[in-house]
Amino acid sequence: MSEAVLALFDLKRCPFGKDLSVDTFWLDPTRQAAIERLFDAVTGRRHCLVRGESGVGKNCVVRGLMARLPETRFRLVYISNVTVGRRDFYRQLSLALGLEPRGTAAAVFEAVQREIRNGWREQRVHPVVVIDEAHLLNDATLSHLHILANFDLDSSPLLSLVLVGLPELHDRLKLGVNRSLLTRIGTMVDIMPTSPEHTASYVRARLESAGAKSELFASDAMTLLHELTAGVPRVIDAIALDALELAGGTGERLVTRASVRRAWQQSVFA
Repeated sequence: MSEAVLALFDLKRCPFGKDLSVDTFWLDPTRQAAIERLFDAVTGRRHCLVRGESGVGKNCVVRGLMARLPETRFRLVYISNVTVGRRDFYRQLSLALGLEPRGTAAAVFEAVQREIRNGWREQRVHPVVVIDEAHLLNDATLSHLHILANFDLDSSPLLSLVLVGLPELHDRLKLGVNRSLLTRIGTMVDIMPTSPEHTASYVRARLESAGAKSELFASDAMTLLHELTAGVPRVIDAIALDALELAGGTGERLVTRASVRRAWQQSVFA
């Protein structure tokens, strides 16, 4: 966003960027409840599934969860490169746990399980492995995850898996080869698009956090913004930002319905 547009709207920074700290997140009641459910599951040492369409805010919810877990009791591991084979997946996990992955895939797997077991016995630290874009896991890795979490004949919950992905991830887990993992997942949360009311609240919160002192979107412009974006926060960010730029470019201090429609028409989403 240009300095001229920021000045016109009395904004201190771009209001719709990704570089937000967790304590400035806007969370509607549904997302707040999702974080609470995940927190209860992980502190209860259970596995979780977070599903939702692209752009609805799954990672914001997971970041909210991770921020709540005390470092003295939990060891957080985040894995996003999931389009690799099973051996390379465990190599990533090994490195994230501070281990040097050596030997065969079986040797790396055993080292990971040993590190997890020792961490619990010696420090009572519970690892939480967040696997992002989990719907992209290959079949061999996905079908093996329940073995990773199997300790002492499945009697010791020494690891929590948090699988994050598109809705089709659940469909894959229902397949026979993955049902052993599905039956071990204690909590599933669905992240949905925002309602019209919460879309408006979200946009206002983002603008206020950037310094806005007054309404910058006309009410009918906000209504159209929700209708066009279907309440998907990532799309809202893009269209709202472009609408601000378009309005600011003509010197308008209030974003109108026309600016929102133009922003939509020139976007990749139209």
